[in-house]
Amino acid sequence: MSDLTTTTAPSAAPPAGGARVAPPGPSRGRSTLLRLLPAVALIAVLAVFPIFVGGFWLTIGFSVFAAVIGAVGLNLLVGTTGQLSLAHAFFLAVGAVTYVYVSGSPGGVSTEYGGLELPPLVGLIAGVLAAGLAGLLVSPITARLHGIYLGIATLGLVFIGVYLLNTVSYVTGGFNGRLVPDFELFGFNFGANEGPYLEVAGVPFGRNERLWYLGLVLCVLACWFAVNLLRSRPGRALQMVRDSETAGSVLGINVQEYKAKVFLVSSMYAGLAGVLYALSIGSIAPESFRLPLSVFYLAMVVLGGLGSVWGAVLGATFVTALPLVFQEYAAALPFIVEPGQSGGIIAPQAASFLFGIAIILVVIFEPGGLAGLARKLRRLTPSRPSRGSGPGRRSARAEIPTSASADSSTGGTLS
Repeated sequence: MSDLTTTTAPSAAPPAGGARVAPPGPSRGRSTLLRLLPAVALIAVLAVFPIFVGGFWLTIGFSVFAAVIGAVGLNLLVGTTGQLSLAHAFFLAVGAVTYVYVSGSPGGVSTEYGGLELPPLVGLIAGVLAAGLAGLLVSPITARLHGIYLGIATLGLVFIGVYLLNTVSYVTGGFNGRLVPDFELFGFNFGANEGPYLEVAGVPFGRNERLWYLGLVLCVLACWFAVNLLRSRPGRALQMVRDSETAGSVLGINVQEYKAKVFLVSSMYAGLAGVLYALSIGSIAPESFRLPLSVFYLAMVVLGGLGSVWGAVLGATFVTALPLVFQEYAAALPFIVEPGQSGGIIAPQAASFLFGIAIILVVIFEPGGLAGLARKLRRLTPSRPSRGSGPGRRSARAEIPTSASADSSTGGTLS
């Protein structure tokens, strides 16, 4: 009898209050579809974007894609794990320089430089792996630091990187830098108007259009990986490390190991962003990878929202596109003048002022950044009540009995 009771009692005895367990249905699938719908719609719009806009906006878009990848990687480190890092410019430089050296050709006039002339895809993979290796080498040190001490330690990497870019001229081209080879995949050239002719809807797809789609695909894959990482067990462990390292250690989380691993992943993101950054500017030089670049990436993360992939996307778009748009439409904006003119401020300075004001407003009024503001606006939007909700009804969460109530309903015969 005890075996029979053990098998049938949980389903025979209703929970306290007469509530019934809600049967499984397609609601979870519908909710997942609704969550994915905005992302799918955005990707669809971006996929047809080059057909309707000119080269200026496509150039900005490719720069934004590169910045989004780097910002997502930095957000995994700073926002999700709570590790302050100012070395992002260093890892971008590692990725960019590795790609240029592996896929570039020897040359130079005043300063000679070499190149392996391997396929660009090999150079891209090598750039990502080299940046990850650099992050792995410094991870034993960074895993033992936190807060301002970690920030100072990573700040030193930026100055080391600038020094190496100037001195290892055979690889980097020295002070003057070197040109970036076009990206090519299976004979299809993304960086030049050469190669196979491509036309879509009567619009010829040249350099800008091809780079747009390259950046879009890599950006979507990078965001998809980050979202799945945050939803996995390692992602929850990283959030626990951010909230309390002591509590994480008590729960069995190897804090230093997870810090080292997230530094590795963040560095690989930066390496990929560095390759795209090099393709966007067309040449690499030490001046392109100084401290302001790290500060810009940190501003992307803070403005967008710490710990949010969507926040990194919004922050990178805002910080990257704003100066370029200001420069393009400076003549139509009040108090914005061209360089060399008086009676106002130039576009880069205006963008810097706006960055500063935006950061101050975010820190004071909305610490969650643009992603937090979007969540608040979504809560304020009246939503349709779900099926079964209303007066006198319980939600599906309330209808599911707890293990304690199920055990008590069986008379303690579950053994």
